[in-house]
Amino acid sequence: MDLATFAWRTNNTGVNESYYNPNLTCKTMSQTLNILTVTIALVGLVGNAIVLWLLGFHMHRNAFSVYILNLAGADFLFLCFQTVYSLRNIIAHIHNTHIGLDKYLRIVFNFAYLSGLSMISAISAERCLSVVWPIWYRCRRPRHTSTVMCALLWALSLLLSLLEGMACGLLYDVFDYRGCEKLDFITFAWLIVLVVILSGSTLTLLVRIFCGSRRMPVTRLYVTIAFTVLVFLLFGLSYGIYWFFILWIWWPLDIFPCSIYSITTFLSCVNSCANPIIYFLVGSIRHCRFQRQTLKMLLQRAMQDTPEEENEG
Repeated sequence: MDLATFAWRTNNTGVNESYYNPNLTCKTMSQTLNILTVTIALVGLVGNAIVLWLLGFHMHRNAFSVYILNLAGADFLFLCFQTVYSLRNIIAHIHNTHIGLDKYLRIVFNFAYLSGLSMISAISAERCLSVVWPIWYRCRRPRHTSTVMCALLWALSLLLSLLEGMACGLLYDVFDYRGCEKLDFITFAWLIVLVVILSGSTLTLLVRIFCGSRRMPVTRLYVTIAFTVLVFLLFGLSYGIYWFFILWIWWPLDIFPCSIYSITTFLSCVNSCANPIIYFLVGSIRHCRFQRQTLKMLLQRAMQDTPEEENEG
């Protein structure tokens, strides 16, 4: 995955933009996607802001809510700067001007995207550990593991983003091709590790739930995690794959010459916007019907880790 070097490659391929977007259809599609991205991002900003407010100031936090709080922060950051970037493109198209924000915005994209993926992987791995080794998890797990892990994941994502930005000429005007390429592959390797952890832990959970010798009750927390992972794999993963292949392997430009960047960023915005919707939707469903409850209650129910019958009793 390569988020930071896009500005360098944009400078090299910008002059050939008419080659990849030879007609008005591509430009129209790109502007349409920018408008849709802003619309989706604004909805996501509101949803993630509500989650941040409730988890940060109005709810007691546990191991999983800490990860969800940090995931909402990463999604909010990603959507905020993606909104700025898309608005910048819309304004530049209308007034035919250039607003030089690409370098710094893409470092933030890199940071927010890696942080969000890291939080989703951590949530899935944490839940897997609690199911596979329940006694160790309840008795031996350090109390502040979630907080420490989130801090480490934020720091690692920031470090990778800044190092890549420096090597790829985004923080300074000096571009080191070899260093940039190495950091891109390191970042992509970290992306693969996170996806493997995410997929492996989720698959393990599904096997233990549906194929285990002792059937485990499906709680709302399971459903919340499952939908969050599924939405990321469907919408969010394409962003990281695009950056790696588009910047170091040229073939996608020949297959998808029109607005592929706008498509992948739009899909990632859908992913970040969908997470708070998942929480409130899972929390609102009860015995196949919807009930009116406060957003705080819905969020609490979405992270409920006890069977429905047990909780009602």
